[in-house]
Amino acid sequence: MKRFGGPIVTESSQANSFSRRTFFLGSLQAGLGMLLAGRMGYIAIAENERYSGLAESNRVQMRLIPPRRGWILDRHGHPIAVNRGDVRIDIIPDLLPEAASERAGVIAELARILELPAEEVRRIEAGIAASSGYQPVSVAEHVSPEKYFAVSVRQPELPGVAPLRAFARYYPAGPAVGHLVGYVGVPNQEEYQAENRNPLLITPGFKVGKEGLEKVMEQRLRGRPGAARTEVTARGRLVRELQTLSDVRGSPLRTTIDAELQNFAARRLGEESGSCVVLDCNTGDILCMASMPAYDPNSFSDGISHSEWDMMAQDERHPLINKTLNALYPPGSTFKPAVAMALLEAGVDPEEQVSCGGGYTLGNRRYGCLGVHGPMNLHRAIAKSCNTYFYTMGRRIGIERFSAMAKRLGLGQRYDLPVVSQSYGTIPDPAWKMRRYHQEWTQSDTLNAAIGQGYVILNPLQLAVMAARVASGRDVQPRLVAGRQAPAPLLPFSPVSFEAVRSGMTEVVNGNGTAGRSKLPFDDILMAGKTGTAQVRNIGADRGRAGAAWRYRDHGLFVFFAPVGAPRYAGAVVIEHGLGGARAAAPVACDVMTFLFDRNKAMERLAPLEESWGGDIPTRMARRSAEWNARPPGSPPPPTGPA
Repeated sequence: MKRFGGPIVTESSQANSFSRRTFFLGSLQAGLGMLLAGRMGYIAIAENERYSGLAESNRVQMRLIPPRRGWILDRHGHPIAVNRGDVRIDIIPDLLPEAASERAGVIAELARILELPAEEVRRIEAGIAASSGYQPVSVAEHVSPEKYFAVSVRQPELPGVAPLRAFARYYPAGPAVGHLVGYVGVPNQEEYQAENRNPLLITPGFKVGKEGLEKVMEQRLRGRPGAARTEVTARGRLVRELQTLSDVRGSPLRTTIDAELQNFAARRLGEESGSCVVLDCNTGDILCMASMPAYDPNSFSDGISHSEWDMMAQDERHPLINKTLNALYPPGSTFKPAVAMALLEAGVDPEEQVSCGGGYTLGNRRYGCLGVHGPMNLHRAIAKSCNTYFYTMGRRIGIERFSAMAKRLGLGQRYDLPVVSQSYGTIPDPAWKMRRYHQEWTQSDTLNAAIGQGYVILNPLQLAVMAARVASGRDVQPRLVAGRQAPAPLLPFSPVSFEAVRSGMTEVVNGNGTAGRSKLPFDDILMAGKTGTAQVRNIGADRGRAGAAWRYRDHGLFVFFAPVGAPRYAGAVVIEHGLGGARAAAPVACDVMTFLFDRNKAMERLAPLEESWGGDIPTRMARRSAEWNARPPGSPPPPTGPA
């Protein structure tokens, strides 16, 4: 049969066409089946280990457990920084309800129970949004027992909320050790990047050292984290705890500090702004390094408020600065023992006399003395702090000699200590002035330097080291970490020179000297020392009077050692704007030394002083905070310095 315009279609041709299509489709299906079977076989055999691991990781979640930090101890094993039991509340985002309204309800109820401010709620919500996997988000730390139990009994109504028992850093002495040990805090982005994005640093509850020994000794104190393995469903629901690996506590750090002495010195500084340092003359151990006023490291570790930070940042007494290491002062007459050593080593006869008529004239300028002393030899010049003697003799031997001696006695030097920073100050000489100011050294510069003024600026620790080296005759090196150490070598100077300077410093306190009112209250123990008064600025005669504004008054300084016959302790006290060393600094040193020899007697002397100041350190800090918060908006900060 044939149709016009097209081929003839028969039943046979249709059958052949259908068979070819069927064969093609069948072959294609068979090929795909073989390909899939081959791929499945490859996955099941060749990549079995890889996909088993991925499946296991979906089923099992790993959570890091922050390690407990090593304790910081004093020389006797008494704790300075410890870990104490704490309660924290976390949220595990993957265990929260999936519905947004239910999730918001959980957060709102938790905020109500814990009385969280709105800014904390926003922080938590942001943390949940940014979290991944089973990573907890911190809600609150140091939760009271009442709130902890309130959350615990409501856990069925609060899915995803995890109350946990943990450990928090605690400093028993509070502000007394603030600048010494520093504090811990949540790692910032820079610290996270510096450790190659270490996941431990973003684990809720983990904190790192931010200042002081906590920061410098971080790796020793940190320890190793633990881990908890938990089984979860595909939707992240907790099935069971599989295994927990305990953390390894950080190594303890034993310091050279005497914790009781440190606390006493901080309390004795009272309302003053200043520093007290005490060293062991034989070993260089730093027994006390108090700087006041100070912050409470417990507050910083918990997260300080903006109001409290502003209060300290605007305080004219600078509680955020470690005055022992980072504050610099003209040493005034406390510099004179170093000049006296230089004079003796340069061959000056200690019995040679200089007549003091109340000052020294250089050209048409008069350099004043503290009084009209008459004939002065080296011993009486130290005892009476006669500027005229040191002007005369200092100019005779020249700046190079007593500058070199000052450096050899530890002034203007850097010490190998585990501290965040040190300010070294300046012991000037002609080369230094040319480098610094591109000016020639003058005789006027020499006279000012000879009495510890002019370009000379130092920190209190350096003054304490000078006192220890003069007292012992050894090259004492200060240290903060306890351990065995060989005795310091002798300094290359005549014992006769040391003895002459010590004799003059003994006269300062125990004879007809400038600090006679600070003699130790013992018949058989004598303290030697040297007072100093450092001019803050040249504002006329009012700078030395109590009626002048606090920030314009002269600094008071005192260096000391005891006992005189066999020196064991040496140190320095600096009282900012204290009006004079004999008036402000020497009494503090007297009480601190009394504490080392008779603690009960020292505490008896401290009690009426603290009562007159309005209580101990925490009480005064609380009062200061209340005064700050009660001031009218926009008003200046309340006065801080002592009247």
